[in-house]
Amino acid sequence: MNDFTPTEMMTIAAARALTNDDVCFVGIGAPSAACNVARLTHAPDITLIYESGTVGTKPDVLPLSIGDGELCDTALFTVSVPEMFRYWLQGGRITTGFLGGAQIDKFANLNTTVVGPYNHPKVRLPGGGGAPEIASNCGQIFITMALSKRGFVEKLHFITSMGHGEGGNHRERLGMTTKGPTRVITDLCILEPDPATKELTVVSIHRGVSRQQIIENCGWSIKFADQVIETPVPSDTELMTLRDINARTKKAHQGDKEAA
Repeated sequence: MNDFTPTEMMTIAAARALTNDDVCFVGIGAPSAACNVARLTHAPDITLIYESGTVGTKPDVLPLSIGDGELCDTALFTVSVPEMFRYWLQGGRITTGFLGGAQIDKFANLNTTVVGPYNHPKVRLPGGGGAPEIASNCGQIFITMALSKRGFVEKLHFITSMGHGEGGNHRERLGMTTKGPTRVITDLCILEPDPATKELTVVSIHRGVSRQQIIENCGWSIKFADQVIETPVPSDTELMTLRDINARTKKAHQGDKEAA
């Protein structure tokens, strides 16, 4: 078995969450890598949708943004952004949304707007884009983020995308009929919301990672499920697929320096 990095473990664990039957709204970055690894391995019939309106896209390299021409070139078809959001997303036609974020709290709410007071922030982040609507309208949400105290915080300065709000049945009380975040995949472990409280709980730990590492890298008093499993390590096929698409992407975006 090949050695693998924590980021590779996170991406492959995220990819495994997807199936052939999924219609998946894909975020740029780590979510895009995971979704395309799934497409190239165990879920060749998955339908990948990007915010720019591309449906059934099969990129050979990972996009830098939703406006990357590779997405449109390899899509089954492309619709306008208003149609994408109104007909596809708000119409309930997308089973799974795959998101990332700058910060997350214990109820899987995401912040991609500001760190610090809104009017005088320490850091102004890129913003929500389509993520708030994706978080509200997809059947379920998967989130990929590296586990760190900077990212996993006790309290968000700003909630950009609704997770489980204040916990419990908060989504239901607000009239939301979708499941919200059902899994958070990190570089150290996998978390799922407690069925009753909706607080994120560790259900699987990656090989070589200790509980103490997870505790030290989380900004709140993190909880562990009664039965915690070890995440299956990446297979050679999974690793080769991820490394190949990353290599193609690097060559496409940075050029072949050796050839130069």
